[in-house]
Amino acid sequence: MTERQTIRTARESADVLILGAGPAGLTLANLLHAAGIDCVVLERADRAHVQTRARAGFLAANTVRVLERHGLADGLHRRGRPHGTCEFRTEDGSFRLDYGALGRHEQHTVYPQQDLVTDLLTHYLDAGGRIHFETEARTVQDAAGPRPTVAVQEADGRPDRWRARYVAGCDGRHGAARRSLPTGTLRHHRDHGVTWLGLLAEAPPSLDAVGYALHPHGFAGHMARTADITRYYLQYERGIPADAWSEERIWAELDLRMYTAEHGPLHHGRILQRSVIDLESDVIEPLRHGSLLLAGDAASLPAPAAAKGANLAVLEAELLAEALIDELAHHDSRALDRYSRRCLEHIWRAQEFAHWMIQLLHAPAGPDEGSYFHEAMRRSRIESLRTSRTHQDWFAENYVGI
Repeated sequence: MTERQTIRTARESADVLILGAGPAGLTLANLLHAAGIDCVVLERADRAHVQTRARAGFLAANTVRVLERHGLADGLHRRGRPHGTCEFRTEDGSFRLDYGALGRHEQHTVYPQQDLVTDLLTHYLDAGGRIHFETEARTVQDAAGPRPTVAVQEADGRPDRWRARYVAGCDGRHGAARRSLPTGTLRHHRDHGVTWLGLLAEAPPSLDAVGYALHPHGFAGHMARTADITRYYLQYERGIPADAWSEERIWAELDLRMYTAEHGPLHHGRILQRSVIDLESDVIEPLRHGSLLLAGDAASLPAPAAAKGANLAVLEAELLAEALIDELAHHDSRALDRYSRRCLEHIWRAQEFAHWMIQLLHAPAGPDEGSYFHEAMRRSRIESLRTSRTHQDWFAENYVGI
């Protein structure tokens, strides 16, 4: 065997192949590597893109506990900020919920997802972990057998194959793991009929709370990211490109919907990023198909109305890591057999709350009898949330919980 062949054989095999270098994939990689499990991460993007993908920024208390448990929380402790207040603005006035003092008395930690991913990646590489960027997984084959293979396209365009004992699909809902699921796999999908324009603004936060504004023109949201960057959302007409509105129009609409005439002006700044987000939810069931296991957005996609996606991803990664370590290091398959059921319990609870938030934040479309009923129900929910301590405790527990 030539030296080149030796290198290819070593490189193209592992106990666990992890597809995708997001929160789920990198958390899983760190936990497996720390336990001495041979694993490799395959990521289709380059390193710079992975470390700058702007996503969610609110980590739940349980997510922080998971990261602390495994020595992965140093960065968020240094740079993250505790947050426990949200503010609702409507035509009928506004109110605040100090949700950190309600329910289980738990807060979020504001920490941009790209910073968390950078921390996880740095920790993994510093510990000697293996990752291949610009390596796109195309298909997972033979997952029903003991040694599945993953067909990939390498950074130089060359096709190749990797072999493993298990494949962890953490590569999102459009990735190779989902494309390779067997016939008969259940996909539960819901289009909520709502579209957002997601914005990242070079502007300091204008509220010391998460802001939810319910306006006749549509929903607007305000979420702090850093001292100089703020995330905004605007309910948006479906099918309109993200660049259709000028910055002037965006800020005019945000000022209107956030009721700045009553509550004071927003800090304006340059729009750094914009994207159109159709609010959809889906869940794959089951999450295990032989040697192929799903986690993160490949397993489920909660609509981004309650900041559940990254938090579910970290929780699922820990459960999957524990199960794979039991199987590969101790020959105990019981946790792996329970993996799908345990994750789905958390997933459906998160999906239910995300659906409730969507119904709360968005007015029905169209002036018909059903829409009037929907709107009356929505106003009743808002009033109950404003006045009922029981309702507030329920909201707090589900808002931060996962």
